[in-house]
Amino acid sequence: MNTKDKVFAKEIEKQFEFDEEVANVFDDMIDRSIPFYKENLFLSINIVKNYLKNEDKILDLGSSTGTFLINLAKINPTLKLTGIDNSSAMIEKSTNKAKAFGVNINFKNADFINYIFGVNKLIVANYTIQFIRPIKREKLISKIYNSLADNGIFLMSEKLVSEDKKLNKILIDEYYDYKKKKGYSEYEISKKREALENVLIPYTELENKEMLKNAGFKHIETIFRWCNFATFLAFK
Repeated sequence: MNTKDKVFAKEIEKQFEFDEEVANVFDDMIDRSIPFYKENLFLSINIVKNYLKNEDKILDLGSSTGTFLINLAKINPTLKLTGIDNSSAMIEKSTNKAKAFGVNINFKNADFINYIFGVNKLIVANYTIQFIRPIKREKLISKIYNSLADNGIFLMSEKLVSEDKKLNKILIDEYYDYKKKKGYSEYEISKKREALENVLIPYTELENKEMLKNAGFKHIETIFRWCNFATFLAFK
């Protein structure tokens, strides 16, 4: 059973980070903070599995508690799965979760900016790239492109901003209403927004697609979108 997220129910002086406190409640946090998280997770897996063969190498950047890789391993246990996260608390959580589900996944505590990816059929970054400073973001996307096999795929989920200021405000309000319905208080929503300021820096949908095209991806498809959240599939 997941521990309920109460991280921002109290006064917090620091910026948001994926520490032990967040790791312990992360599954509940992401389920209540990312609209249609589970539906999009399984949609993504059901789509990418059609492009995968036995023993293909899969790399998850910012693998957190390992949910994506664990569910992918259930479908095809022959896949060579690696999850990278720079939070030791997340690595411990994901390793224990994988053992509990009886799946073989290699979780590594590393900074993927400097980590050598090797060659992979699929690279995944679910709500991860948005935490990379913009000055380093395009270089990372190029690194991802160069670390994919021929006809490889990059799956990227991101929070977005709208190019239209009025629409952006409307979408943010819709998202806050969603979080309230999930049981978060006005105080918790406000404190988390403050903690994420200058930590999570979202792009527009167009900016994300242009970044992927500039790296060399030949085709980019938006496979999911809800207000200011989207998932992209980019083909090498």
